[in-house]
Formats: sequence, C-alpha cells, structure tokens
Amino acid sequence: MNVIVVGVGFMGAGLVRRLSRQGFDVCAVDRDRSALDALGAGFDGRRVCGVGFDRDVLEEAGIERASALVSCMGSDEANIVVAHVARSTFRVPRVVARLHDLSLAETYRRLDIQTISPSAWGISRVCELLTFQQLDGVYEVGAGEVRIVRADVPALLAGSTVRELTALGEVQIVSVSRGNETFIPTQGTVLADGDIVYAAVAASASRKFKQMLGIGE
Repeated sequence: MNVIVVGVGFMGAGLVRRLSRQGFDVCAVDRDRSALDALGAGFDGRRVCGVGFDRDVLEEAGIERASALVSCMGSDEANIVVAHVARSTFRVPRVVARLHDLSLAETYRRLDIQTISPSAWGISRVCELLTFQQLDGVYEVGAGEVRIVRADVPALLAGSTVRELTALGEVQIVSVSRGNETFIPTQGTVLADGDIVYAAVAASASRKFKQMLGIGE
C-alpha cells in the first residue's frame, strides 16, 4: 500500500514512522527540509521537500499510484486543498485530513473527505478516563441480552491469556486497549497490568465475568 503523508510535524512524523515499520510504502512531504531530515535513518520511506498542495510536488511524491493520502499540516485550509486535489484530481481511494476547527467538519464531509481531530479525540478520551469504572457498561445489544463492557485487567491477571477470560457463548473479549493502542486480540494474546479489555457478555453471565476478573459484588 502506497501512502503519502503531507506535513511531518509531531503527528505526521509519528505517523510515517509507524506506517513504515508496519511495511507500508510511505512518502513524507514537507516544505521544511529539516523536518524531513529529523525523521532519521530509521525511516526508510521516500522524502519530498516542497509545498504539499503543489501539483508537481504531489506528482513527485507518487500521488498517481497512491493508495492513500493523509494531510496533517498545521493549517485546516491547506489540508482541505491537498485533500480535495487528491480526491477530485488524482482519485486517491483513501484521503484523510487533520482537522483543527471542528466547525469545518461539514465542509470536509461534503467533499467526501475523512477527517481526524486530535482535540476531539482527546476530549472524548479524557471524559472516558474520568468516568471509567472497574467494570463499566458501554453498549447494550438487542433488549439487553448482550452487553459490551470494559474492564481493567487486575494486576493478578497480568500474564494471563485472553482464553482465560473467555466463556463459550457467554463471554468473549472483543478488543484490548494498551497505552494509546487498541487492537483485536487472539485467544493467545497475553494480557498486561494496565490493559483495558472490552468484552461481549451475555446478561446471564455478568456475575461469571466479574468472578473471572476477581471483582467483588
């Protein structure tokens, strides 16, 4: 998958490094040569120095064969121009733009451009952390026969596997949050102290799941 990232500030630099480590063919674009140099020798993708919304620069970055483009410069206006050119002119299948001003979200939506807002995500995450309980309901399915719940992994369960928190037809771990990452685990995934698990739990099995976690009534 060929990905172009326009703007390698704090967010963009972290993104290109991670995509590169995951095996993507990445091209970093920034008008500041020092920002590109700061990616270091560990980044084995391509680097193009120039203004991100310049057509020649985008062509040099390989936009005509790009599978995706992410624009995360400091200016919403610049991001929307880059994203719009990528979608309308070069027909890039996946386009994501960083959004600072949430009032512009509708403009992006009309242009069929996906957006990401670090500030909105941060607000949501802080609220989640402030209201989090040891075992907290997230969503009810149907008439409440199945609940999606989140729970802290107790220190005593660190080193256990997801299989040990699974009961066929009653409890199924659907995702694990670790640090700033959330992923879908396998039955063999080893849990760590501080993990948060999200589980689908049958209403009749709530007590069983609490017992698995060692949570008192």
